[in-house]
Amino acid sequence: MDIKKCLLALSLLALTGCSVGSYSYSREAMKRVDMNFVGIPTILGVGALGTSIPITPEYSLTAAHVARWTMHRVKAYHPYCDLAIIHHKNNMKKLPEFRTTKVGEPVRMYGYSFFSAMPVESSGNNLAITAIRNGWNKKPCVAMASNAGAVQGMSGGAVYHSDDSIGGVLVGYSSEVKNTATQETKLKDVSLYIPYQVFQKWLEESTS
Repeated sequence: MDIKKCLLALSLLALTGCSVGSYSYSREAMKRVDMNFVGIPTILGVGALGTSIPITPEYSLTAAHVARWTMHRVKAYHPYCDLAIIHHKNNMKKLPEFRTTKVGEPVRMYGYSFFSAMPVESSGNNLAITAIRNGWNKKPCVAMASNAGAVQGMSGGAVYHSDDSIGGVLVGYSSEVKNTATQETKLKDVSLYIPYQVFQKWLEESTS
């Protein structure tokens, strides 16, 4: 089966390890995302910090598991994906643009490393759409699997396209993704993000 056509045929089994892929220090990340301190263990971070994306002068977008324990008030949680909008004062010259993302498209991820508390970035390509099931993601939520690197603390970070539009929000990573029917391993060491097409309507309604 062609991975690029395997929509919903993959299932996330576990979020394991400290990181996947490669990433590097990035001053650019400081311009695109913010660090958020949290109080208890999270999927991408061990009780120290997460990342959020400024989207308006009043609100930022992040992972729900980051928002749940951040110091900022939560405006809205996504009904079934690991996403939330928080109240956050942002000094913005222009609002970011969002657009849908596709399998095979190159992406760049921005966030903060739990280990160094430094801004980091990674790059790679979208590999496949996969079902994602854990305490923060429920049916019918789906994620995009990518070979861009991810490290603890980047959760809630921004996934950008080459045209400088945002394609999604990083929520986790996995050492292995298997086919739900055959249990055959399809992907290894992937970052996972919720693509914009999944939360577009919710985002528009929640910030209007």
